[in-house]
Amino acid sequence: MDKKIRLGVIGCGGIANSKHMPAEKRNPASEMVAFCDIVEERALKARDDFGSPDSKVCTDYRELLEDKSIDAVLVLTPNNEHCRITVDALNAGKHVLCEKPMAMNYEEAKKMLAARDKSGKVLTIGYQNRFRTDALYLKKLADEGTFGDIYYAEALAIRRRAVPTWGVFTDKEKQGGGPLIDIGTHALDLTLFMMNNYEPAYCVGKTFHKLNGQKDTGNIWGDWDPEKFTAEDSAFGFVVMKNGAVIYLKSSWALNMADPIEAATTICGDKAGADMLGGLRINTVMAGRQVMIRPDLGSGAVAFFEGSGGAAPEDLESATFTNAILGKGGLYVTADQAAVVTRILEGIYRSEETGKPYYFD
Repeated sequence: MDKKIRLGVIGCGGIANSKHMPAEKRNPASEMVAFCDIVEERALKARDDFGSPDSKVCTDYRELLEDKSIDAVLVLTPNNEHCRITVDALNAGKHVLCEKPMAMNYEEAKKMLAARDKSGKVLTIGYQNRFRTDALYLKKLADEGTFGDIYYAEALAIRRRAVPTWGVFTDKEKQGGGPLIDIGTHALDLTLFMMNNYEPAYCVGKTFHKLNGQKDTGNIWGDWDPEKFTAEDSAFGFVVMKNGAVIYLKSSWALNMADPIEAATTICGDKAGADMLGGLRINTVMAGRQVMIRPDLGSGAVAFFEGSGGAAPEDLESATFTNAILGKGGLYVTADQAAVVTRILEGIYRSEETGKPYYFD
């Protein structure tokens, strides 16, 4: 490897420790040289676990951005900081991988796109579920025209009782919402990507606060604090695209439903359909009979992304980011696509607020 990308990590919390920093540690094209967190102890621990003794540690991200030796940054903060830090980083000449969702709203997303265009730097968003084996295979089939005209889809992010009780997840002000913006965003991203359709016309949305005030909750991560649970506990949206296709989005952290499913999509075209219900299934007709095909995703080679440190989705995400910086390939998740995801999520929330359909143009 002729050059390693010198990375700065901004936000050393849960998603950094569970996903990004382990993946970057495995990536032979990158090295983490700076760690920033508003809680200095977290930044120090990140340095000890993933950096080197001479890695920079700071509590103000602007200090990190002043370091001209840093090529790129990972923005892994609460949602309400994504736009500000990403724009500042791009303006400082850094490439950016920002964790999902891209922004709190579409206006923020547009500011991030403008900063990217002005700087000429790489900007991608952390939708790692696109890199799962089932998603990679499904996208290949979709691009080959297997499903024909995809006119109906479901974006599924349903948890029964799995409210994240750490950090600021349940704080609507800092996160912009609850399960819709947290996990619904992954399901919607997968769905739009498979449909290759990023032109929404209007949507209708509804959110609920039915369970977030309860106690003795049966939550898998322990009872949530009703006083701090200001985001919705479930949210649903119906999106109509400009070409007439429709998407039904279902998301929840807490819902009295027996069969949870997360970061999944169902697509239906005029030639065939597919779903991720109990594994990837292709639904079609052959020789006049209904047929369900279950691809063997355990055989054959995993889709290869040059320079990846492993085959996990976060490894492939990391590799595409560093490859794009090094001029070795394009992004698999573009900021323009992610901005449409944010736009639709905002539309669903706006529809709930007004009680009316939300029109995008």
